[in-house]
Amino acid sequence: MTTKLMFALWDVDAAALHAPELHAVLAAAGVVRLQLNTDDEHVAAAMRIPTGPAPIAAVVSVWVPSVEAASLVTAALAAVTGTLAGWEVEERRPIEPPETWDGSRLDGLANIAILRRPDELDVEEWRNRWLVDHTPVAIETQATFGYLQNVVVAPVTAMPDDVAPVAALVEELFPAEAMTDMHAFYGSGGDDVELTDRITRLMASVARIGADRGLDLVPTSRHLYELSDRT
Repeated sequence: MTTKLMFALWDVDAAALHAPELHAVLAAAGVVRLQLNTDDEHVAAAMRIPTGPAPIAAVVSVWVPSVEAASLVTAALAAVTGTLAGWEVEERRPIEPPETWDGSRLDGLANIAILRRPDELDVEEWRNRWLVDHTPVAIETQATFGYLQNVVVAPVTAMPDDVAPVAALVEELFPAEAMTDMHAFYGSGGDDVELTDRITRLMASVARIGADRGLDLVPTSRHLYELSDRT
């Protein structure tokens, strides 16, 4: 049984995250698996939505024996970035993604949406709207071949001054064509009427959970590393 931690990094060179030296430090801190989602040249054409003064440059996910490893992981990542925020999360997998843990890049677009709960909804109502009501709409209206929901359990770092509290991080995998082709993004098969219907349904559902505001959308390349053999 492992604990999943996720970190948003605002100013980092993707190459530093792939460096074997960093992976060795993370492995020594107890990380058994590492996922890197980086906004790099492969996804330059995709849409991004920042809420702060700068867009998020990468999201790093790690699996550790317990949350007690969070301080060591935070220190390792802080050495390669100026600003970061981290959370312990509970992962759900409505659509299992293809996964190869050899560091190779996933063939596609990996969007990460960082969600914030609006003040007018309490935690129970917001989670019900998101996990129960919104999930099937998101799956039915988009061409995702991987869909993961990470519910924030608790922050594991102090939050930067300009970062509002985060309630969840969502990972959605799309075909590469979705970066520039709306039909490929929504799976509408070139039918403009179907495309409009899917967008309308999705946006109405997004508004019900408050994700039409206060949202960070980070387009990324996705890489998975197995680190347990480095310890």
